[in-house]
Amino acid sequence: MSLRSKSLCAAATLGALFLLSTPAAATQELPLPLSADFAGEAASAEARYTAAQVMALADNKGLPFVIVDKKEARIFVFEASGRLRGASAALLGLASGDWSVPGIGQRPVTSILPAERTTPAGRFLSQAGRNLQGEEVIWINYSEGLAIHRLRPGSSEEQRRERLASSNPSDNRISLGCVVVPVAFYASVVSPMLGKNYSVVYVLPETRPVQALFGGESIGLSLLTRP
Repeated sequence: MSLRSKSLCAAATLGALFLLSTPAAATQELPLPLSADFAGEAASAEARYTAAQVMALADNKGLPFVIVDKKEARIFVFEASGRLRGASAALLGLASGDWSVPGIGQRPVTSILPAERTTPAGRFLSQAGRNLQGEEVIWINYSEGLAIHRLRPGSSEEQRRERLASSNPSDNRISLGCVVVPVAFYASVVSPMLGKNYSVVYVLPETRPVQALFGGESIGLSLLTRP
C-alpha cells in the first residue's frame, strides 16, 4: 500500500462531513465565563469565548483541543481538561477567507492562485499522520491538504522566521493554507499533545461571528457554510 493510500485509510476514520447550521446573530458581548486555563497567555475575546464554549458544552469529547485564531495569527494547544499546554505565533493562509476551494488538496501547488490560499474555518477532528514526503504532520482536513506542521527548511525559512517573530498578525499571512508553527513549538507541544491520538481543532472565522462554530451537532468535519 502506498504512503498516500495509508494516509487515506487513516483519514477515512475522521468521519463524515457535517455542515454547521445557521449561526446565531453576532453580539458585542461574549457571555460565557472563561472556564479554560490560558495560563496567563494573552488571548482575544473570540479565543476565550471558544475555549469557554468547548468546556461548557464538553464539545471536545474528552480530547485535546486546539484553537487557531486567524485574526491574531496565534495557536493555542490545550489538554482535554482545558489546561493550556502551549501557545505560539503561527503562519496562516496568504488570503483572507473562511472557505477553501473544493478539490484544492488534489491540485499541484503551482496551480493554486494567491486568492485561493486560505485557511478554512471550522471544527475539525484531526489526526496525526505523514505527508507525501514522510514528514510528521497533524492533519486537520486531509482531503484539502490542510495540516498543522513545523516550519520547513528552505530558501524562505529565514523570511518566515521573521514573520513568526513579527508583532503584526498580517505579516503571518503567507502559507498555502496550512498552520505553520516554529520547529521547537511543534516538537515540545504539538507532537506530544496531538501526535498520538485524535484531537479537535477550532479554526476561528474571520468573516463570520465566532458563534458560528458551535451550530453543528458533531465534530466529524464541521465547516462553515457560505452565507
